[in-house]
Amino acid sequence: MEERITSKENPTVKLYRKLSKNRKDRRENGMFVAEGLRICTDAVNHGFVNVLMVTETAENKYSEFVDSFDGNILRISDAVGELLSDTGTTQGVFAICKIPENPSLDSFSDKSGKYLVLNGLQDPVNIGTIIRTADAVGMDGVIMCSCCDLYNPKVIRGTMGSVFRVKTAICGYETAVEHFKSIGVITYAAVIDTDAVSLTECDFSGGSAVVIGNEGNGLTDADAMMCDKKLTIKMHGNIDSLNAAMAAGIIIWEMKR
Repeated sequence: MEERITSKENPTVKLYRKLSKNRKDRRENGMFVAEGLRICTDAVNHGFVNVLMVTETAENKYSEFVDSFDGNILRISDAVGELLSDTGTTQGVFAICKIPENPSLDSFSDKSGKYLVLNGLQDPVNIGTIIRTADAVGMDGVIMCSCCDLYNPKVIRGTMGSVFRVKTAICGYETAVEHFKSIGVITYAAVIDTDAVSLTECDFSGGSAVVIGNEGNGLTDADAMMCDKKLTIKMHGNIDSLNAAMAAGIIIWEMKR
């Protein structure tokens, strides 16, 4: 049995911690981290894992998964696992993964496709939830513009593995909108505006791309005006706004039903 790593000074342990905390380090190294059996299993199945790290407890509990992995495994102590963990109760399974090449917008060119454009979202939990929802209903892709890092550990965890399945690109907002217009996909700005078309009255039978704005401020007037149409979720009572992830979930459902 390979000796188990017990020191936080181990180079791979130090790299994991840097990648977990710093977007700059993730970009410079072309790597990100994942924690938990389910997410690491998805990462392995999609060929993203460079190094799998497992604690003694995890290796005993998830022996079938560990034994099936034929790549580089680093065995760490339970104490080191606690040090690496970004969750309250760790499963003791960690992975250092490669960041895939950013998809070209040419791969978002299905004229009958259903797409989301996230513009300025900064809450990693919201982004993770939106990507997971997009996966659940079969959206054709998500584009992120001026958002928090797609490979933030909280985003990765929030997607519950969907980040490995949903085609997601990063580009400028104007570039994304102009791309969809150039291929005949109708762009919709999701806004809080009494003059906007009610979501339930929108025709999503053709290609559609809906833009979701920043959690606190929504879309600027200029960004909304770049889209072909504006849509809104009509609300009742004293509710005047929704969490960005919840609003996106409602819109996604309407687009795909």
